Amino acid sequence: MSPRPGGLSDGARGRLRPPADPATGRPKALTVTELTRQVKAHLEGRFESVWVAGEVSNFRRYDSGHCYFTLKDSGAQLSCVLWRMTAEGLRFAPADGQQVLAYGRLSVYEPRGQYQLVVVQLEPAGLGALAAAFEALKAKLAAEGLFDPARKRPLPAYPRAIALVTSPSGAAIRDLLKVILRRWPRIELLLAPVRVQGEGAAQEIAEAIARVNAHGGADVMIVGRGGGSIEDLWAFNEEAVARAIAASRIPVISAVGHEVDFTIADFVADARAATPSQAGELVVPEYRAVAEQLARLQAQLPAALLQRVAVSRERLRALASSWALRSPEERLQQFRQRVDDLQARLEPLRASVLESRQLELAAFGARLEGLSPLKVLERGYSVTTRERDGQVLRAAGAVREGERVVSRLARGKLVSKVEERSSE
Repeated sequence: MSPRPGGLSDGARGRLRPPADPATGRPKALTVTELTRQVKAHLEGRFESVWVAGEVSNFRRYDSGHCYFTLKDSGAQLSCVLWRMTAEGLRFAPADGQQVLAYGRLSVYEPRGQYQLVVVQLEPAGLGALAAAFEALKAKLAAEGLFDPARKRPLPAYPRAIALVTSPSGAAIRDLLKVILRRWPRIELLLAPVRVQGEGAAQEIAEAIARVNAHGGADVMIVGRGGGSIEDLWAFNEEAVARAIAASRIPVISAVGHEVDFTIADFVADARAATPSQAGELVVPEYRAVAEQLARLQAQLPAALLQRVAVSRERLRALASSWALRSPEERLQQFRQRVDDLQARLEPLRASVLESRQLELAAFGARLEGLSPLKVLERGYSVTTRERDGQVLRAAGAVREGERVVSRLARGKLVSKVEERSSE
């Protein structure tokens, strides 16, 4: 049988025709909503949990806090939604082009008939979320200068009191007490008890650091805990703890985990101890070594004082025998004679300079006198001006007939009345 227009045979059309409604005899069709809900129930029941790997694109965070993005690879793409509560718990910032692993369930958004992945866990592909968060915060704080060696303060050589910000029941407190009290038994210790892992631990540690600073009784502070996994140590990678350490007026030693463990707190602190036990060795000297050194200094003190007195006595003897101290009046007389000698040498020079300046002044006076208008008048010339305004006349046309003019001579002046003018 040949297919009819539309590409389906009669047999195929019969198989695709919906069942008839017994009441009307007409085919019973599903509404779009009914079909969508059937698809939704099938997909959501079939894919309740799934991991999907892909590249993030079109990532958008709305004012509601919800995030929408697309996961894609070379062959397909998948719409994803990240609700606000999940988005706030992310330890890294998703961005377009980033390869990620998304865990969640498939859902159908009925108004658009679109299936999507509701993400409940998101982490960078090939790098754990904690490691990504560590690197992101490390780069951020480094850019702000919180790791700059120039801002780190030296530890006090002989602290009177030490604050310990740690768990009161962990291995770290036992190691710290054992090492510190063995090295310096009479030290004063202040304990600021905190949780060192779990939800809220970072905030407790940050608040304890601030309280120790407000108390002001400690000269140095140790912040730390014993070893554990990266998750166990994570409180010391939180931004709140890093900023509390950076803001501390009291020098801070970070003592977190084992020697191979590094946390953000280690980079911000004024000093890093590989273990709590090493922090105890850093914070106080060994009492016996200090006592032995003091004993040696005490034994050396009398000899050192005698040597100092001998050196001072010799210096005093040298000063007492010096020519300056033996004959101060003679020294003063020599200075006076030196002044008189200099004055005598300056007198001829002053007279010579004065004579030279007088000759120069006379020459300038002669030149000025030669330029004087009075000298010109002495040679038989005169200067004629209009009587009415004193204007010097340089041409006959500058005065009218009948106008009075004044002629200044070398001695005296003449007042005349113009009767005739000539421009020649």
